[in-house]
Amino acid sequence: MPAPNAEDLSHDNIVAFIADIFARRGAEEYLGEPVTISEHMLQCAECAEAEGASDEIVAAALLHDIGHFTHEFAEDAAEHGVDSHHEHAGARVIERFFPTIVTDCVRYHVDAKRYLCATDPAYFGKLSDASVHSLNLQGGPMSKDEAKSFAENPNLAAILQVRIWDDIGKDPDHAAPPFAHYAPVLERVVQKQAASA
Repeated sequence: MPAPNAEDLSHDNIVAFIADIFARRGAEEYLGEPVTISEHMLQCAECAEAEGASDEIVAAALLHDIGHFTHEFAEDAAEHGVDSHHEHAGARVIERFFPTIVTDCVRYHVDAKRYLCATDPAYFGKLSDASVHSLNLQGGPMSKDEAKSFAENPNLAAILQVRIWDDIGKDPDHAAPPFAHYAPVLERVVQKQAASA
């Protein structure tokens, strides 16, 4: 059965749509990192699952970079000094189907890197070279005022935790469970959201 078109998305087919994206585009390069985009996202989800995170946070960890599949910039945009704003593109794709805590983790995972660089002296040294490069394109560490404002987000703890997993999920020698392992998690989150709408 073919995957649904973007304009026909609903709570009943969004997971199939995401599965199709992973199947078609998951092997693409991840901005100079030693893993593909899907390997990275799956490793992040595995980190969340290993720490006993809720379905919503596992979903957030899995989907945080979904915007890399949806933006309209060239795949090598970062190499040419362009910030694709994938975090906002990704949040827009999923916000109709997932709760705010999931979309906040997607929308603000880049800002979380900027926040942690401004508030945690040890954090910057843990970033990969590619992540440092993208940090420069994304505005660098937050100012004190930006950090103070960002800290007011009620989902701050979840956003920062997904960011930490984002930095970890880049191991070329590790095979995380496939997307099919996480599809039921996404279905539970989506259907719970549909029921509460």
